[in-house]
Amino acid sequence: MDEKISLDLEDFSSEPSFESFLKEIVEQDPTFLIGVFVAIAAVIITIVFFKFFVGTQTKRSSILLVGLCDAGKTLLFSRLLTERFKLTQTSITESSASYKTKNERGTTWTLVDLPGHESLRPQFIEKFKASARAILFVVDSAVFQKEVKDVAEFLYSLLTDSELAKNPPAMLIVCNKQDITMAKSAKLIQQQLEKELNTLRTTRSAALSSQDGSVGATVHLGKKGKDFEFSQLPMKVEFVECSARGSNGEEGSAQIEALETSLAKL
Repeated sequence: MDEKISLDLEDFSSEPSFESFLKEIVEQDPTFLIGVFVAIAAVIITIVFFKFFVGTQTKRSSILLVGLCDAGKTLLFSRLLTERFKLTQTSITESSASYKTKNERGTTWTLVDLPGHESLRPQFIEKFKASARAILFVVDSAVFQKEVKDVAEFLYSLLTDSELAKNPPAMLIVCNKQDITMAKSAKLIQQQLEKELNTLRTTRSAALSSQDGSVGATVHLGKKGKDFEFSQLPMKVEFVECSARGSNGEEGSAQIEALETSLAKL
C-alpha cells in the first residue's frame, strides 16, 4: 500500500507544471511566438469589429408615414392596418404597428405614423430615419397648389439628408385625397415638385456659397448642371394616387390598391 501511494505521488509530481509550460513557450523560436500573437490579435480585432459595426446597425424594418399636417397620414395608417375608416386628429407623437404586405411572401414591416407639425417633424425624422426601409410622403392632392412650397421644403430636407443618402430607402410620394374633385394628378404633382425643388436647390446653394460654403449634413440634390428630376436620385421614387377616405366616404372602402401594390414590392 505504501509503495502504491508513493508511486502515485511521484507520477503526479512529474506532470508538467504551468511554470514549465511557460518556460517551453519562452524557449520557442521568436518567429513562432510572433505568429501566435499576431493570430490572437487578429481574432480579437475581428470580434471587436463585428460587435461594433454589426451589433450597432439598426435593422431597416420600418415604413415611415410623413407629410404636412392634414395630408391624411393617420387615416391612411388606419386603412392600411385595419381597412376601416377612423376619425383622426393632429398627431403630436408617433404611432406604430405591424403591417403585413399583400403578396405571397406576406412580409411584415413596422408602419410608423409621424407627426406632421413643422415644430415636431425634425425630432421624429431624426429618431426613425435610420430604420426606414421606405418613406411614404403623403401629399394632400386637393390643396397641393397652395402647399407646394411647404411640401417641397419638407421633401428637400429628406432628399438631401446625408444619412438617408448613404443607405437610401424607397420613396413613395402618396398623392392622397384623389376622391376630391379639385385633386391634382400624380403626374402634375411630380412635375411641379421637380420645378419647385430645382428652384429650392438654386436658392439653397446660393445661400451656402454666400456664407462659409459648408453644407453640413446635407448632400447635393440631383445632378449638378442639370435641371432636377426625380430620376437623378440614388433612391427609387414612385408617385402613386390614392384616397384614404374613399369616394363613398366613411361607409365605403379606401382606394389604396396602387399603394398596397407598391408596398408589396419592398
